[in-house]
Amino acid sequence: MIDETVVTLSRLQFALTALYHFLFVPLTLGLSWMLVIMETVYVMTGRDIWKRMTQFWGVLFGINFAMGVATGITMEFQFGTNWAYYAHYVGDIFGTPLAIEGLMAFFLEATFIGLFYFGWDKLSRVKHLGVTFVLAVGTNLSALWILIANAWMQNPVGSEFNLDTMRMEVTSFSEVFFNPVAQAKFVHTVSSGYVLGSMFVLSISAWYLLKGRNIDFAKRSMTVAASFGLASALSVVVLGDESGYTVSENQKMKLAAIEAMWETEAAPASFTAFGFPDVEGRTTHFAVEIPWVMGLIGTRSLDGVLPGIKELVAEAEERIGSGMQAYAAMQTLRIDRNDAQARSTFEQHKRDLGYALLLKRVMVDPAKATPAEIRTAAKSTIPNVPVLFWSFRLMVACGLWFIVLFGYSFWLSARRELDRHRWYLKAALWSLPLPWLAIELGWIVAEYGRQPWAIEGVLPTALGVSSVTSGQVLTSLIGFVVFYTALAIVDAVLMVRYARKGPDGLGMWPEAPDGQDGHDALPIASLPAARAAGQT
Repeated sequence: MIDETVVTLSRLQFALTALYHFLFVPLTLGLSWMLVIMETVYVMTGRDIWKRMTQFWGVLFGINFAMGVATGITMEFQFGTNWAYYAHYVGDIFGTPLAIEGLMAFFLEATFIGLFYFGWDKLSRVKHLGVTFVLAVGTNLSALWILIANAWMQNPVGSEFNLDTMRMEVTSFSEVFFNPVAQAKFVHTVSSGYVLGSMFVLSISAWYLLKGRNIDFAKRSMTVAASFGLASALSVVVLGDESGYTVSENQKMKLAAIEAMWETEAAPASFTAFGFPDVEGRTTHFAVEIPWVMGLIGTRSLDGVLPGIKELVAEAEERIGSGMQAYAAMQTLRIDRNDAQARSTFEQHKRDLGYALLLKRVMVDPAKATPAEIRTAAKSTIPNVPVLFWSFRLMVACGLWFIVLFGYSFWLSARRELDRHRWYLKAALWSLPLPWLAIELGWIVAEYGRQPWAIEGVLPTALGVSSVTSGQVLTSLIGFVVFYTALAIVDAVLMVRYARKGPDGLGMWPEAPDGQDGHDALPIASLPAARAAGQT
């Protein structure tokens, strides 16, 4: 029988380490392209302030990059220590993109990040810009391969179960690579990272303006952040719609749980903007619904039907019954490989084998399950509805706020009034944690919503754990929490310290006597000199 304590602790450990790691990855993605933008302006204009801006934000990028590497490497070891059967069962598929990520993206980043920091006086402007560009490409390639692996867990295409090896194997790597879920997850995830990078620059620059420091530097940085952030925030919404559509195609239960759609609605389904899901009563209290929206997002039509939780549980019962036949045939074939009838039965029902494995949590032989046990296993396919419901809505609320804030920042930048309203600068400063919150909530929706599956429809999470004791997992869990918390504190302390110092405190250029930076913009003929100072 499965030790549920080991399963729970192993899941908790991986969840915590993933959430810790994802504090650093999105900022790396976002800052990398902002460095490219700033250095491009430097190369095109030759103005030294843009070089100093690239160098300063590059310092914060480097701190975050180092922490991301430290937390990412230890994550992969858990596949061997805590999830050994998962690694055995799907390692041939899941391990391939991870290996490519290490060989292609990680070494690309590791090489060019050194050239970025030590090549300023050794490379020409154009060559150094090329280094920065390749570094940004490397960080995004790293995200691509990781998300290809993760997308296969959500939608296991290009693979099948090999009865001879008793493992999942690749049948088409191109299908794995071009998995529609991978494409949607990649663009949505990196766009959210761009929003975080933009907010990071916008918030710290707003703090400089509130303190009356590095005025010219801060305005230019905020202009870049406002433009890049607005484009990215709008992209997140558009690409999030694509993610919603792929979920409706491949993970119907996840979508039903996000919407707290207890029963199938008449098409087109409405979107519940607010409400309180009641799991026991199978209803949502005080629901505020927007007609048609969910149907349009999930089916892109007015007549497409989105199944509710009740109907999906009934479908799971049928698939468990079918999977039981596949499991019984597989057991027969393990004794007699030449049994033609058993092989025919297995081929007919093998698509549902994973559903039969859900019964392993309560019994040794799924082929002997009773109707009551089948119903219990089918109900286990329902993820935690309230957690998904509220996580999704808080994430969307943050996304809408980003569009408003970056849109207003862009408008102020166009009017050259970024430093005119202290309430705006305070709003920008205090919005700094929100992208992290939205990203972590999005990760919870994506991963927690997949439960009880490690591989959707193929391998239940409970079967993927290693043969370890709860004490061993608890010890490693405590060790990981202490180690990762220490890294997070070190990262926060370093970030705050260097951000407080600013470019002037780091000696990148002196502060001018009037409080403006010593690199004011050239006079603009159509504006008064006082208005032109500190603008680009």
